[in-house]
Amino acid sequence: MRPEKSLLLKEIQQKIESSSAMVIASYKHMSPNLAAQFRSQVEKNGGSFEVVKKRLLVQAAKMLGVSLDRATLQGHIGVVFASQDPVQATKYIYHFSKENDDLLDVLGGRFEGALCSARDVKLISELPSKDEMRAQLLGTLEAPMSQTLAVVESLLCSVIFCLDNKSTGDKE
Repeated sequence: MRPEKSLLLKEIQQKIESSSAMVIASYKHMSPNLAAQFRSQVEKNGGSFEVVKKRLLVQAAKMLGVSLDRATLQGHIGVVFASQDPVQATKYIYHFSKENDDLLDVLGGRFEGALCSARDVKLISELPSKDEMRAQLLGTLEAPMSQTLAVVESLLCSVIFCLDNKSTGDKE
């Protein structure tokens, strides 16, 4: 193997190892401006987009114990490596695909060590992000306290209302 290819192979291996998730997608005729916009938005969402050769991707995955079927990798292949919040990066991939007439077609992925089909990746993209889950958890924890406070306030208001009515009723 040529030194350039072995260097690329090692780079792909490192990215697969260091990322908590990767999404493999087939892309079609993306203009340079659109590709640059996609890359920058993926980076904002905690990932990086790399165009890779199928043979190198399959070989790098195989060296790490991940079996990818080269026959399922149709068209030009790009991989989104997500290290921070894989759900957020995956959501953006589907958002970009919808906005741009399906230029990207998700073929599969790998999340926390497990291979996923395109359908599984779609389901993962529909999960709430970490921030949304935190907000839901806080709302769940806060609800009983706020309801209890509302009941206590209504009781106090009713007592004050009754006393106020009694005091104004005696004057008449």
